[in-house]
Amino acid sequence: MQDAQLEIAATAARMVVEEGLEYGPAKKRAVKQLGLPQRTRLPDNDLLEEEVRDYIALFCADTQPAELRALRELALVWMQRLEAFRPHLGAAVWHGTATRLSDIYLQLFCDDSKAAEIALIDHGVRYTTGTVPGLHGNGVDVLSLHSRCDALQETVGVHLMIYAHDDVRGALKPDSKGRSPRGDIDAVKRVLMESKP
Repeated sequence: MQDAQLEIAATAARMVVEEGLEYGPAKKRAVKQLGLPQRTRLPDNDLLEEEVRDYIALFCADTQPAELRALRELALVWMQRLEAFRPHLGAAVWHGTATRLSDIYLQLFCDDSKAAEIALIDHGVRYTTGTVPGLHGNGVDVLSLHSRCDALQETVGVHLMIYAHDDVRGALKPDSKGRSPRGDIDAVKRVLMESKP
């Protein structure tokens, strides 16, 4: 059973890096591609992240650091634009496994969920709305937009998850590896300074 999980993780990691798939869909597609039963136990996200890091080190070591930096710089631009909503960067761009195909995920912590929407409208930003599973599994509003990344010469998806102001406390608890699962503006600036080319 462990071998199947490793095989799924390795196959899914390739899809995450080469196609920009999110972890959940990549795992499901890997099961299908490998011809395994649908009920096969899926690897956890920590194992998949390890496989993604290994894949990047093996196949993308020469390009990924610059791509990651470009995405973090673009994330910082949006965080500064939305500073009033206490933005925090999460997912692959924060954890360092993002490539040019990765989207940017920002969590906003504000009292009025409509205020972020109004801020986008005021800046003439086109966006779509939706709902995604939040920090505690319950649905949260998400505003999705596209932003030009000049460094990559591409348009990047930016997703703003809207949380209540007080949810920030639970959002900063360390993950299973003791890492902060997301970072605020100062943390992103620090990471960018530490990784200067």
